Amino acid sequence: MQSFIEDVIKDVISKNPDTGKVIYILPSKRAGVFLKKILSKTISKTVLAPEIYSIEDFIEKVSNLITANTTTQLFELYNAYLSVGDYEKESFDSFLKWGQILLQDFNEVDRYLVDASTLYKNIEAIQEVNHWSLNLEKSEMIENYLHFWRYLEEIYNQFNTNLIKKGLGHQGLIYRTSVAQLTSYIAQITKQHIFLGFNALNSAESILIQTILEKTDATIYWDIDPYFLQDTIHDAGYFIRNYQNTWGVLKGKTLNGLTNHYYTKKHIEIIGVPKNISQVNYVGNLLYQIQNEHPESLSNAAIVLGNEELLNPLLNLIPDNISATNITMGQKLESTPLASFFTNLIDFHEQKTEKGWFYKNLLNLLTHSYAVLLFDANEVSAEALLTKIKTNNWSYISSSQIEELIPTNATVSLLFKDTNNNPNHLIDNFLVLVQSIRTIEIVKENALLLEQLYKFYTLFNQLKDLCATFSYINNLKSFKHLFKQLLSTETLDFQGNPIEGIQIMGMLESRLLDFETVIITSVNEGVLPSGKSNNSFIPFDLKIKNGLPTYKEKDAVYTYHFYRLLQRAKNVYILYNTEPDALEGGEKSRLITQLLTDENRTDITEYIATPQIQTVTRKNETIFKTKSLVSLIQEKAKKGFSPSSLSNYIRNPIDFYKQNLLNINDVLQVEETLAPNTFGTIVHDSLEELYTPLVGINLTVELLNGIKKNIPRIVTLNFEKTYKDGNISSGKNYISFHVILKYIQTFIDAEIAVIADHKIKIIALEQSLEIPIKIKGLDFPIKLKGKLDRVDEFDGITRIIDYKTGKVERRNVEIMDWEILSEEYQYSKAFQLLCYGLMFFKTYNKENLSIQAGIISLKNFAEGTLLFAQKESARGVKNHIIDANVIHDFEQILGQLITEICNSEIPFTEKEV
Repeated sequence: MQSFIEDVIKDVISKNPDTGKVIYILPSKRAGVFLKKILSKTISKTVLAPEIYSIEDFIEKVSNLITANTTTQLFELYNAYLSVGDYEKESFDSFLKWGQILLQDFNEVDRYLVDASTLYKNIEAIQEVNHWSLNLEKSEMIENYLHFWRYLEEIYNQFNTNLIKKGLGHQGLIYRTSVAQLTSYIAQITKQHIFLGFNALNSAESILIQTILEKTDATIYWDIDPYFLQDTIHDAGYFIRNYQNTWGVLKGKTLNGLTNHYYTKKHIEIIGVPKNISQVNYVGNLLYQIQNEHPESLSNAAIVLGNEELLNPLLNLIPDNISATNITMGQKLESTPLASFFTNLIDFHEQKTEKGWFYKNLLNLLTHSYAVLLFDANEVSAEALLTKIKTNNWSYISSSQIEELIPTNATVSLLFKDTNNNPNHLIDNFLVLVQSIRTIEIVKENALLLEQLYKFYTLFNQLKDLCATFSYINNLKSFKHLFKQLLSTETLDFQGNPIEGIQIMGMLESRLLDFETVIITSVNEGVLPSGKSNNSFIPFDLKIKNGLPTYKEKDAVYTYHFYRLLQRAKNVYILYNTEPDALEGGEKSRLITQLLTDENRTDITEYIATPQIQTVTRKNETIFKTKSLVSLIQEKAKKGFSPSSLSNYIRNPIDFYKQNLLNINDVLQVEETLAPNTFGTIVHDSLEELYTPLVGINLTVELLNGIKKNIPRIVTLNFEKTYKDGNISSGKNYISFHVILKYIQTFIDAEIAVIADHKIKIIALEQSLEIPIKIKGLDFPIKLKGKLDRVDEFDGITRIIDYKTGKVERRNVEIMDWEILSEEYQYSKAFQLLCYGLMFFKTYNKENLSIQAGIISLKNFAEGTLLFAQKESARGVKNHIIDANVIHDFEQILGQLITEICNSEIPFTEKEV
């Protein structure tokens, strides 16, 4: 395949062999590298090299201005905004939200040589009509709003004047100035100018190129197939057809560079793939397959990313059998882990309150990969700090609390050093942190990380100079907005050999380059083409009237690039996302539809790539009992099973295995709001402390009214004991505190109501019991242990009472069939009550002993004490007495359950919960 650049060079050399007297102007710098390479292959002797410029560099040369970077432009624009008019101005951080849009508009106005005065007067008039106030007398807010539009022209003029005084310019200003300086430039021309590969030109470029073509020995070559020019409605030829009809220098002449390649035989596949990452996976598999079957096809190949966010995942999925790749595009700095690290750090300091840092912000920072690297490199334990926070329930953490655990001389202390809301202090810390990260061993061996660090080091130094120069960056909020603005525009440029290997690029980087094999991803509406977004202050109608580009022109640009890639290619793979998504592009692109409806194309294959997903039927987890596990079970049996652990087994044996045998519990976390188990602990401990003075005494109204006075004090003390340093002064915890007060108040009031007709005597509180159990067939000791919340005498009947802060209903403690106790978890409360009854019976082995066991549910006070009962039928007589016969029957059930747990032949099998 002979590329377009090769065609041009051969033609130019045949007409003018003196390369030193030629200037090549191309759409991009990247194309210049390929031109040099092709030129060196074409010429066999030593000659003077031609001058090669991108169009931006060439116009900058003509204008005699230097392009100001985006940051400088933003600051100069804000200065111009402040200096014009006497209305109330917005702060710098507010300006940053819309300043970039205004900058783009100024750029566009100048690049298309629009009469700025007329345009901005029209915008002012439109805003005067459109504003939302219907009152004749305008409010101050409306006046300030309208002032901005009235002064737009002055802001524009002041902005351009300030830049020119410094010898600088934004792109549009440089383009407008180059047109003004064109006569002077043409007078100095001594070399032939060759323009090649252009398509969509703005007004300044169009005038400049036309004038040089008319007045000097210059030539322009167009990279397009005649097919697109002859089709009067095809967007791929939209701009060049227009130039052919309107440029005097082109009228009636054959365009240079036209070649008939589009309808040569090709292999084109259009592949629908679900979601973005699947597309990248498909590209990796496709490369692997081509390399194995047709490696020659990849000798001149490109992957064009419609969505450039896919660069990082693509790099991780390039197969090992691909020997060389070259990235011909920049990586957005905002997508790097370092960007998230420093952004988190700015957020962390900005969000500090009088109470300190919110624990979630601190956890986000401490768990970031770069924070972990710094802690490890400085031999400081982040885990100790995290554990301290979680153990003490610190919702907010002060600087002094952090200083207690982190050495002040360690680099990591800079993460928490108070900045007093001063951006300069934070930048100084950032510069030291960058240097510290650079010295970490794992980073020193990674060239990409070092390059990213250098880019951030340069960025922070630039920000430091800006903060020193401009006084309005005086707080972290402004600094954060500026930092994010810079991140969104900065890229990390990869350096490689653009001549070798598979080229990875964005659509615009493909300008003027030809490849035999092309893979294009994300060819969806809203991506290729980019859709109807209009991020501008200039209304759509005014854009059309003033010849400014709209989405129509932008669509035509992408259509041209898309078809130009197909012209000389032999193998084309076009991928699109089959799952429309508002954020990741819509349905299949119109470019694909247009390609498929071309009757002259018979070499297209279209299909949906169905991922090879192996259907996996989830099986319940099974743990077989090895010798070591059997030993662990026996050890647990010797120490004692608790009623709750046995209930856990009934619920799900796998949970029993993990939680009660292996002691794998939930990860320790900060209880930002009171957890249910903590809530229950506070209630139990408070009731125990309140009732302890009443043990052994018949309850009276006076005694109970006496302990009611102590409820707030005792609940507060138990909060401090159990919830550690957790905050209960506001929010949900404040509500929880008062809910507990209300629960206990209601509990005691209910007790007062009961003793009006009954006698209650407290026998014991929080009584710990432990009994041995003999089970036939098991030759090792087994214990059952537990704690009885309360034992009392109710009208002479001994009762075991269990407090529950959750909701329990009567049906949970009443049974008809004994077997159901060890089979269904909904009867776990009845099971636990019988366990407590068994322990009480074995401990107090009295003749003819009979008791009752019940639950007081604090969420179900209306039901009273929910006593265990055996029912003869669904609506039959209930027996609440637990006697020797009941205990005997329950022992059989308990023995079977424990035998099953200890049986080495019966594995732990997961139950559906």
